[in-house]
Amino acid sequence: MSITLSVLLHTALLGALAYGWLLFRRPPRPAPTLAIEAHVVDARSVPGVVQPAPPPQAPPESVGPPQPTSEELEQREQQRQQEEAAAAEQQRAAEQAAAAAAAAAEARAAAESKAREEAEHKAHEQAEAQKRAAEEKQRQAEAQEQAQLEEDLQHDLAAEEQAKKARAGPALASWQSQIAARINRAWLRPPTAQPGIECILNVTQVPGGEVTEVTIGACNGDQAVRESIEAAVYRASPLPPPPDPALFDRHLRIDFKPD
Repeated sequence: MSITLSVLLHTALLGALAYGWLLFRRPPRPAPTLAIEAHVVDARSVPGVVQPAPPPQAPPESVGPPQPTSEELEQREQQRQQEEAAAAEQQRAAEQAAAAAAAAAEARAAAESKAREEAEHKAHEQAEAQKRAAEEKQRQAEAQEQAQLEEDLQHDLAAEEQAKKARAGPALASWQSQIAARINRAWLRPPTAQPGIECILNVTQVPGGEVTEVTIGACNGDQAVRESIEAAVYRASPLPPPPDPALFDRHLRIDFKPD
């Protein structure tokens, strides 16, 4: 009985829906009103009716994290501003440090360049001073040497003049006679020596009368005579000094005549 009533109820509902759809499709026209009296019956209250399983419920949609409050948004904004301010401060500090380092490097380079220029200038001045001192010393040495040369020349001229005066007198002849007499005393006459021997002797001596060299010039004796006379000169060394020092001469020319 319950199943029959449920079937009838559903059939009536389907028929009503179909009729309404047909009315919707047709142009509206007046139609007689059909009165249907029905009662809605809950199928769960009808005994013996199998209850259909309820449809599965969809899981609740994820709505995400909760939206931040205004206080949280304000705190986040303050934190962002603080971070930006700190970053800007760090940037300014880095720029100032870089500018200070660049300025220090420039100042150091300028100081080094100035010190180098001063050192080069000082070295140049020292070199110029040393050059001037060396030139002045050389001028003084040259002047002193020139003065010494002039003094020596004057001395030599005076000595030469005195020697000329002395040689013009009898003192030179007397000294040469003393030298010839000493050589004659030291001469060992060889057997080949003939009377009338006459030889020119070129004698070199040093101060003190020491004989350093003897050469025989013109001579009328043979080789044995010449050698014996040369040996006699060396035996006569040192020669007697001149009576006047102005007469001294390193190179003497003695006219040797033993007879």
